[in-house]
Amino acid sequence: MENNNKELKISAENALKAYNATDDNGKELLEHLFGREVFAPKNIMEKVKTFEDAVDVIGTEHPYIKALKNHQNMFDGADGNEDVDAFLKLRIVTAALNEGWKPKFDGDERRWYPYFYIYTKEEYDRLDEDDKKECRVVGRAGGSAYVSGGVVYANAAYAWSCSGTYLGSRLAFRTEELAEYCGKQFIDLWIDFLLL
Repeated sequence: MENNNKELKISAENALKAYNATDDNGKELLEHLFGREVFAPKNIMEKVKTFEDAVDVIGTEHPYIKALKNHQNMFDGADGNEDVDAFLKLRIVTAALNEGWKPKFDGDERRWYPYFYIYTKEEYDRLDEDDKKECRVVGRAGGSAYVSGGVVYANAAYAWSCSGTYLGSRLAFRTEELAEYCGKQFIDLWIDFLLL
């Protein structure tokens, strides 16, 4: 009797291409055949695209999740708490992106923060189209403004011609790439935290 048990070989690259091109049923089949870990994103920035992704990464029993739920239960729908809600969500995102790394705040440790520029309308109008794509427009009237929100202290005066940054925060990242990614990917949370 002839043995019909032939072995099929597929490269990990081709399996991943098939996985990314198929529907949910196809994904489930491929995960069953090769294991879910084969298709899991290797880079944390691929895993954490939304706030909900960050919750999935750190788990619903994490103390930061519990703190957010307690805050939301306590101030359900109350005005004026958007900045605190945004900070609590950013804490969750930061923890997920840092994958267990926590800043020690000693003299020898390097850590990174998102840094934001605030442009006047005239400055924004002078930017080329590529630079404009990288910007999120936020307006503010007046000759002097400041933000002291826990990430940095930013002060702008004299028609926004100078700025300074001070103070550290627990919203620190282990790499510059993660800080930049979080600042861009979660810009709406940063706006709520820093400017509301």
